[in-house]
Amino acid sequence: MASLSPLPLNTRKKIGILGGTFDPPHLGHLKLASHFAKHLNLDSLLLIPSGEPWQKGSGITPAKIRFQLTEAAAIDLARALLYLKIPTQVGIDSLEIDRAGPSYMLDTAKVLRERFGSEASLICLMGADSLVNLPTWHAWEDLMGYLNFAVASRPNYDLGAQINPAVKQLLEKHQTKEPSALENSASGLIYIDETLSVDLSSTDLRDRLKTARHSIKSEQIPSHTLEIITKLGLYQ
Repeated sequence: MASLSPLPLNTRKKIGILGGTFDPPHLGHLKLASHFAKHLNLDSLLLIPSGEPWQKGSGITPAKIRFQLTEAAAIDLARALLYLKIPTQVGIDSLEIDRAGPSYMLDTAKVLRERFGSEASLICLMGADSLVNLPTWHAWEDLMGYLNFAVASRPNYDLGAQINPAVKQLLEKHQTKEPSALENSASGLIYIDETLSVDLSSTDLRDRLKTARHSIKSEQIPSHTLEIITKLGLYQ
């Protein structure tokens, strides 16, 4: 009697990508990262601070300092994943800071695709507000050829009422209801998670650091990041 062959294991690498200005990084970023690290079984997660965030206007903290703040936040994220027994490796990448000119996700996606290969699942992690604004991104329609997207809900945020026809059409074509689908596809899928509520913004925290610094707690900004902010006297 012939023996049964073992079922092939899914060896596709799953790489989470969390980009942003990170001015400063906050617990909302880390909650989103750890949530998707667990639910998407990510092998690794990259925090990528923007070099020149072309949509943010002026007054942005210098890139090297934002990288330092994000590096500190990554320490807290790695410790949290270890505590939660989530085996995702955390990294921070300066590729957008090192690259001259505006920081376009498409350029970043191309670099990461070349680095990790055609079979890896590259998953861009974002909040629902970023999905709504996706049509304002440079060459946004080309991103589906390089990335999957995992989108987290926000409190009191009616996504259906916010999206424009272009995003609605994108979802009709690319949305999946199963997070496991992102593990089995290199790109081209959008998964919307409605179980995570993240309601912190860097803009609000910057304002509070200027006007009510004493009220900022470690539940809002990672402890190592807050330590550097205090040491360097940032956001005053």
